[in-house]
Amino acid sequence: MIYRVDAYVGLGSNLDAPIAQVRRALDELGKLPLTESIGASRLYVTRPVGPQDQPDFINAVAHLSTHLSPLALLDQLQALEQRHRRRRIRHWGPRTLDLDLLVYGNETLQLPRLNVPHPQMKVRGFVLLPLAELAPRLRLPDGSHVGALAKALGTTDGVEVLPDNLG
Repeated sequence: MIYRVDAYVGLGSNLDAPIAQVRRALDELGKLPLTESIGASRLYVTRPVGPQDQPDFINAVAHLSTHLSPLALLDQLQALEQRHRRRRIRHWGPRTLDLDLLVYGNETLQLPRLNVPHPQMKVRGFVLLPLAELAPRLRLPDGSHVGALAKALGTTDGVEVLPDNLG
């Protein structure tokens, strides 16, 4: 039996009403089997990583408490992406919904389908800023603190909190 584990999931969308996509996904995350939604960051507007010939992204981070194993949670996240009509056409390309398992308890995993903590999270403002907002004292398995990592990131160019009147 898997004990209850705190997990953090990054969300992103830049197609088909991205604000609505992310909000709906935040609601749906709390309805995953054996999983409870603990909280979520505000929504952020972010310039795309990679190809710039696409709309800006809406990003957020969700805090979940789950009894699912890391791979079972990944399967649920990918199924949720599919329900949002996610298509993988181009690396770092536009998408209706992207869900990344960022942190799973204090686990460090390097599996063919899953690396946790997410290998790029420490250099991506669109992950660190909402994660630090949600869990500034969170300590990653390597001992680093999310709040300190976000502060040390230096630049937040292209990552802004979504203005209230847009959301």
